[in-house]
Amino acid sequence: AAALNGAMAAEGPGSLFALSAAAVSRSMGALERDVWALPGHLLRGLLPLLTVFRLERAEGAAQRAGLSTQPIWRKLWDDVMKTRPPNSENITCWRKKFLETFFSNVLHGVLDISSDWRLNDHHFSPLLHSSPHVSQLTLCNMLQGAVELTAEHNQKVLENLAGSLRILKFQHLLSSDQSIRRSLVLLLHRLIHHGSVSQVSVYSWPVPDTVLLVLILSMSAGFWRSGNALTYHSSPCGLCREDKAQSQESAQEEAERGRWDEREWSDGQNQKGSPSAPESATAEVNGCRADAHMNSVLSRPRSPPLRNQACSEASRKVPCDHTSIQGGSSPRCISDKLSCHPVLRRTRRRLKSAVGKKRRCLRRSRGPYADPEDLYDFVFTVAREDNSGLLDKNSATEGENAESWTSPSSGCPCAGRAACKKRGGSAGIFSLKAAHRFRSVSTLELFSIPLTGETCRTLSNLLSSWVSLENLVLSYNGLDANIICILSGLRALSRHSDCRLRVVRVSDVFSHMPCMELVRCILSAFPQLHTLSVSFDLKNQLEGNRPEGNPSCSEAEIPESCLEQLEIRFPREPLHAAFLLPVLKASRSLQQLSLDSATLPSSQELGLLLEVLKECNPNLKKLSFHDVNLAEHQKEVLLLLQDPVLQEITFSFCRLFESSTTEFLSEIINTVKRNSSLKSLKLPGNRLGNHRLVALADIFSEDSSSSLCQLDVSSNCIKPDGLLEFTKKLEGHIQQRGGQIQFTHLRLFQNWLDQDAETAQEALRRLKAVCSVVNDSWDSSQAFADYISVM
Repeated sequence: AAALNGAMAAEGPGSLFALSAAAVSRSMGALERDVWALPGHLLRGLLPLLTVFRLERAEGAAQRAGLSTQPIWRKLWDDVMKTRPPNSENITCWRKKFLETFFSNVLHGVLDISSDWRLNDHHFSPLLHSSPHVSQLTLCNMLQGAVELTAEHNQKVLENLAGSLRILKFQHLLSSDQSIRRSLVLLLHRLIHHGSVSQVSVYSWPVPDTVLLVLILSMSAGFWRSGNALTYHSSPCGLCREDKAQSQESAQEEAERGRWDEREWSDGQNQKGSPSAPESATAEVNGCRADAHMNSVLSRPRSPPLRNQACSEASRKVPCDHTSIQGGSSPRCISDKLSCHPVLRRTRRRLKSAVGKKRRCLRRSRGPYADPEDLYDFVFTVAREDNSGLLDKNSATEGENAESWTSPSSGCPCAGRAACKKRGGSAGIFSLKAAHRFRSVSTLELFSIPLTGETCRTLSNLLSSWVSLENLVLSYNGLDANIICILSGLRALSRHSDCRLRVVRVSDVFSHMPCMELVRCILSAFPQLHTLSVSFDLKNQLEGNRPEGNPSCSEAEIPESCLEQLEIRFPREPLHAAFLLPVLKASRSLQQLSLDSATLPSSQELGLLLEVLKECNPNLKKLSFHDVNLAEHQKEVLLLLQDPVLQEITFSFCRLFESSTTEFLSEIINTVKRNSSLKSLKLPGNRLGNHRLVALADIFSEDSSSSLCQLDVSSNCIKPDGLLEFTKKLEGHIQQRGGQIQFTHLRLFQNWLDQDAETAQEALRRLKAVCSVVNDSWDSSQAFADYISVM
């Protein structure tokens, strides 16, 4: 109360209404229902005096009264968070933004709720009441947040998150002990397997804990063991129990049908005798399957499970499912039934032999650990399973294709049975083929996380059956030669008819294979992709390890694709049209093309590229060149600016005016003036200087038919006096056109505006009356010193 009175006193002398509102706000527990029925003009004055708990509950009443609580939540943000959120202009709901950030800050212990009276309400449980508004959550360091969320007193919080959370991020993780990993298992199981999380992102982990990383990857892919390992405070997961109950019901139904079929079979044999002993054995075994159905259904994946090639032969000899045999009930069932039929004892011996092989195979795959509760069971063994086992075994053709991709000749570091079965100290015991398949996420992002060969083999195996995956981002993971292993898993995934992959982004420091070869590899396997981004900083300096080229990729015919966005950053490689043109010809739906850091061998190469873009890509709207030397390609630049379809063109750090004359600038201006389709022109880093910037104002002259809305002249050595002259000239053109102009955005980052602050402020003030201006407080002297230091 004292805090509330103090807040009111700070705003001015209290009126009768203000005093009454303060009294009402202190008695909301008893008056809440009556308050929500107040007229809008009274409710408007009361809302800012409510605590967060009451304000959140008042949302419905405010909407009915035609009031918005957004300004109140925005003020709460400023008073409590005391920071400006990134992209604040794009925030549409400050209520959600505040409560989501509030949840994260309280969870990680960086916000004291006693610091503001609006957070102090004995009815208000910070995590519980803010959790329904959390759609994105970041866990970091020692995963203290995971431990807190899986604590028994936060069961309701976790239940709320399972319905609201869509994006789960991990950042700056550290190694953790087994109890913390167990909490993480419970959290991932609830939020992914039985929740709504669709994206998992892992950031900045220079020395990753391999056990923890593989745990996150495997559970994100929907794999984890069923049974006692998935317990919540010493009791099995309730949602898993519901699944189990449903499975038991279906198992009983099938068992009844099996016994009915068996009686029919027995009656038939009594009437007709036993002319066909092998067929009788098949019928008995099928009847036995129903008894073991419960064990099978609990570990049956939604898509074909991962299976070890070493075990496949033995499993094909056993009529019952491998999960049923593993459970132990099926062999006994077979033995009991076959003992009643002396004619079939030879079949029983063959079955026992196959079961023995199968069990020995499973024991070999488990390695040195045997505790079924051990969290280490699941990881590492995933990496050793043959990728070919991830494909649909019902398709012989696909099986043959799988062998061709995972054979040693393909160059995959994990290829071949010898590599995949290698035993080592880090081996685990639990295999994916014995795991339960749960719901999986649709987006996986790994940023700045070094991936070892073992981890890449794990990821490859997971990818190869991850049919729900729609977006894959691998950024600066030090893949090097392991990129081939990742490609192997992706090719296996592409053979699934229900594969949903639409976006692939791969970036790294060193390229193990030429960029265009990687692009062709991915597109030939996934013609349904919508976005493909391949980016490398440098060529691999170890030329001995760099492949001459993968014939299967470079010679593969690219089918017609659905590609809409293609981004390629070359590690200073020549842009050979012969490799890029087939990709463009196959991508007739292409809308955005970005080429970065490529070297052009000749004008003919660029000319061929422009010709193909015009003929084969009629839907291309955005074209970007970054760090591509176009100083000697003035004709091609003008042709692009004349294109009647392109809406956005970027020439970023392309040295446009390095060896040009004043005529070239005039031609650019006149070309843009005649082009009514171009909406955005971005020219950062081309050394425009003052005089060229002033000349660009003529694009908006009275005789112009240009529809240009956005102009980017960042990093162009522009000084305050040049900007002011540009502004005055622009104002003159606008006045001549009667104030009718479509120009709305000007970007001025990293220019020399700090050299005369007063002139710069005047220019910016006058510009902001015309359009939206985006600039920064850049220290040009420091930047020049940095430039000199590296010369």
